[in-house]
Amino acid sequence: MELSSPSRQNDPRADRMLNIFASRRFRSVRANRRLQMTLLLWVIRNKILGSLKRALDLSVAIVALIIASPVMVMTAIAIKLDSPGPIFFRQTRVGKWGEHFGCYKFRSMYIDAEERIRELAKHNEADGPVFKMKNDPRITRVGRIIRKLSIDELPQFFNVLKGEMSVVGPRPALPREVALYTYDQVHRLNAIPGITGLQQVSGRSDIDFKRWVELDLQYIAEQSVWKDIEILLKTIPAVLFSKGAY
Repeated sequence: MELSSPSRQNDPRADRMLNIFASRRFRSVRANRRLQMTLLLWVIRNKILGSLKRALDLSVAIVALIIASPVMVMTAIAIKLDSPGPIFFRQTRVGKWGEHFGCYKFRSMYIDAEERIRELAKHNEADGPVFKMKNDPRITRVGRIIRKLSIDELPQFFNVLKGEMSVVGPRPALPREVALYTYDQVHRLNAIPGITGLQQVSGRSDIDFKRWVELDLQYIAEQSVWKDIEILLKTIPAVLFSKGAY
């Protein structure tokens, strides 16, 4: 007499296992579809916000350059008469995700400023990797005025037109500063650098670097077109009263 083992079809335990597997697979498929939909909506949202931000950047940059052109011409003449050297200063800065670019400014320092920074390092009045000094001897007479009024940063609107900077965002850092960043501080590079930002309307050089990074990370987490407009409006009195500018 031939013995036969019970078939899997008649095994209730096998049926239960198949049902459990099928149920889990169905839930997994649904979860994957939800994840795909969430990611798709996230990409669409970021594309829309990016396009709106770029449109705002271009509009503000063009209007600002037109309105500020007489001031920029007078500044150029004053710089040329005040001290020897070029009118504009192009410095390598770190942009979004660590990409380097040439940041434009009106020259506010003597031409040997970069060489003298080592001898002045002991007089640094800022914490963290940045260098700040209220009575920096490297700054020219005209430089003190245009830095106080943020006129030296007007050429950065050309960086905005090129897409290297935004009107609002974290300030672009120097490569030597980024080299000293901690893991948390590197996250401030997750946005296009800006001419103004939360730090500029919250005290500028008067706040410490830790708070500076916190404000940048707050902006990155909350950034929107309306947030940019709010910061732009707050920038006007911040520049007029020159709080924390030196």
